Amino acid sequence: MTLKIKVIIPAFNEENSIAKVVKDIPSIVDEVIVVSNNSTDNTEKNAKNAGATVLKESKKGYGYACLKGMNYISKQEIKPDIIVFLDGDYSDYPEELTDLITPIKKNEVDFVIGARVKRLREEGSMTPQQIFGNWLATFLMKILFGAKFTDLGPFRAIKYTTLLALNMEDKTYGWTVEMQLKILKQKIAYKEIPVKYRNRIGVSKVSGTVKGSIFAGVKILSWIFKYSFK
Repeated sequence: MTLKIKVIIPAFNEENSIAKVVKDIPSIVDEVIVVSNNSTDNTEKNAKNAGATVLKESKKGYGYACLKGMNYISKQEIKPDIIVFLDGDYSDYPEELTDLITPIKKNEVDFVIGARVKRLREEGSMTPQQIFGNWLATFLMKILFGAKFTDLGPFRAIKYTTLLALNMEDKTYGWTVEMQLKILKQKIAYKEIPVKYRNRIGVSKVSGTVKGSIFAGVKILSWIFKYSFK
């Protein structure tokens, strides 16, 4: 049986990278959904020209964009088997999607994260605050929940039914860690796959600014401590 796969890409002003991302996604994917998160450049036009379905979400926030994509899928008659989340800045290697979904196809796990391991990262592709933030978050999850996560990487694949069961809520920076915490709390089988990571095209709206880094850090830690007392 051929599995139905859809990709959701939140994008805010990624006109120079979004077409590259869409075009590098393997042909096994049924639909690529780019959610323009209040973009003011040619992100929407370039994504559409590259073959993606383009949605608009005016409320700024990574989680808002992901939820918009999920809402769109929920209204489709035929539901997908797997959802893949991917950033629109071309820092990930979309062609590695095939590796990411393999453990799910084999029914080994329900959730896979593309872990941005040091040996596969291009120099400078992750800021010091990103590296520290990932280490702190995954360390706390290990101590508090016995987790084996090493990264909060945005490149991830999950069974559609499992994603729905998580009842995702976060609208902004806490989306990735919320998903991982709920996976842990519900004792859902997961796995990490090492992936390559390169310098993004353009400047990050989160880690590229002091304000964004602080807000992201606070949001991530608040989710972790919230779940440690549940």
